[in-house]
Amino acid sequence: MSTTASSAPQAGRRPGGRSARVRAAVHRAVRDLVADDQGEQLTIPVVAARADVHATTIYRRWGTVGELLADVASSRFTGDIVVPDTGSLRGDLERYACDLAKDLCDPDTLALVRATIGIGGEQGAAACRGERQQQLEAVLERERGRGGRPPALERTTDGLLAPLYYRAVFTDEPLTPEWARGLVSHLLPE
Repeated sequence: MSTTASSAPQAGRRPGGRSARVRAAVHRAVRDLVADDQGEQLTIPVVAARADVHATTIYRRWGTVGELLADVASSRFTGDIVVPDTGSLRGDLERYACDLAKDLCDPDTLALVRATIGIGGEQGAAACRGERQQQLEAVLERERGRGGRPPALERTTDGLLAPLYYRAVFTDEPLTPEWARGLVSHLLPE
């Protein structure tokens, strides 16, 4: 009787449990390798060794380092910044820009963004901007719901996301809250 009782929970286990553990281990390995920045080339065999999984598992699931980085970046950027609701478009965009600037100042986040864009090419860039554009669209849609006339998503992306990411990825200039709020002032002149 005890044999049946002990095998019943195993029969009810989710088949995705191992898959989720592998994904978590591989994501953690990528984040650690990118953050370590010891000059070791980021390859699937290196990630597999760090994650303690077979390289074929990674090749089968992600295919390339670029696809793997895009998945890690998408996972990292999903939901990490809350879309603000201050009651005004200016307030929402200022808080959003300041929160994003703070996030991009985190050395681990910045290392992941740089690796994703550098190795992942267009797919990596799409992973870095996709969630951010959805967040901006939510802010703009809320303003339209209030009866306002916000700028277009493309203009808002060019005015906020582009300079934030450019400064973070390609320069050593600080992303201060004052500077981030200044981007909003340029986008929404009074």
